[in-house]
Amino acid sequence: MIGNVIKFQIGKNGLTENSLQAIENLMKHYRQIRISVLKSAEARNKQEMVVIAEKICSHLGFTRDAYRIIGFTIILTRLGKAKSVGLKNEDNSNNKKAKKQ
Repeated sequence: MIGNVIKFQIGKNGLTENSLQAIENLMKHYRQIRISVLKSAEARNKQEMVVIAEKICSHLGFTRDAYRIIGFTIILTRLGKAKSVGLKNEDNSNNKKAKKQ
C-alpha cells in the first residue's frame, strides 16, 4: 500500500465475480486502487484492458472518468461520492429532508 493507494492483481482466472466483490469492498475504504493485470491473465492486450476497466466501473456504478490505464495497470479512483458502492452519505439526504420541513 502506498499512502491511500492499495494494489490488486488480476491473474489467470481473469475478472471473476469474486474479484469484482473484492474491488467493491476495497473501494469502500480506499480512494484509489491500482489493479495490475498479470502476464498469466488471458486478457493481456490494450483492448481487453479497456474492457476490464469498463466492466469494473459499470459494476461499481462509476463513470468512465474513474479509471486510467497505464501499461497493464488500471488505476481506479473514487471521484466525489460513490453511487452504488454503499458509500452514499445517507445523513445528507436526511438533512435535506429535515431542512425542507
